[in-house]
Amino acid sequence: MLEKTTQMNLLYDFYGVLLTDKQRTMIEMYYLEDWSLAEISEHFAITRQAVHDNIRRAGMQLIEYEEKLHLLERYEKRRQIGQHIRELLSSASLDEKLREELTVAIESLLNES
Repeated sequence: MLEKTTQMNLLYDFYGVLLTDKQRTMIEMYYLEDWSLAEISEHFAITRQAVHDNIRRAGMQLIEYEEKLHLLERYEKRRQIGQHIRELLSSASLDEKLREELTVAIESLLNES
């Protein structure tokens, strides 16, 4: 399993637009900009407990979106398949031009989804 901060950052990348503006801002401050709960609470003029609760709820929402839509799971699977194909290409005895064309085509496929 991914480290919590990394997981939240990836989930935020996929599902952040589905959060409210306030949730997005708090998640960005806490996970992306590394603000403390105290700094965020001061910025919003609310308690640290309220900030903690809001961040926890927003994080749970991101996890629920992933459980329903599986976008991050599919992204990770495509990334692993792409890495495997790259390894196969690098070990295959192919003409260099063909290897380059195949690599470009694979990268294009992986980057569009």
